[in-house]
Amino acid sequence: MPRYDASQAELLVFTFKEGILSAMAHDLKLRATTLELETTETSVKLKVDASSLRVVSPMKDGAENPSALPRMLYAEIEKNTAGDVLNAKKFPAITFESTALSETQVIGKLTLHGTTRELTGKRTAKNTAEFSFDQRDFGIKPYSAMLGTLKVKPEVTIRVTIPG
Repeated sequence: MPRYDASQAELLVFTFKEGILSAMAHDLKLRATTLELETTETSVKLKVDASSLRVVSPMKDGAENPSALPRMLYAEIEKNTAGDVLNAKKFPAITFESTALSETQVIGKLTLHGTTRELTGKRTAKNTAEFSFDQRDFGIKPYSAMLGTLKVKPEVTIRVTIPG
């Protein structure tokens, strides 16, 4: 059973802005820096440290836009993600275990923020799958600031890529 860590496999999280002041905000691309991934021909098991998400880059129109946000703000975003959004002290692990794999889909159980739900993702390449879901389905209140005029959309996208 092949095993991978964050130096070999990649888990990216994409968040999207909304609200009256969304022009001041940024869509974000984050990467999990601590993960364990096991795969077979018929299964996938994933465990992610909920406090390990790090900002890769702000995004604009689906492309990285590093100049849109000063790097000095990354640590604050990471702190808010781990503390306010994911409550990583109480729920330190995010896990996924597949229940079915096909050429086009990955179906499994995602446990996030203490809640387990079935999730279906689409395989976008042989070794890549994408999942989109509503944070609220897992008891997570999407991040907001400035009395809710600046917020993160409830739907997030996760992309997992394994080697070769």
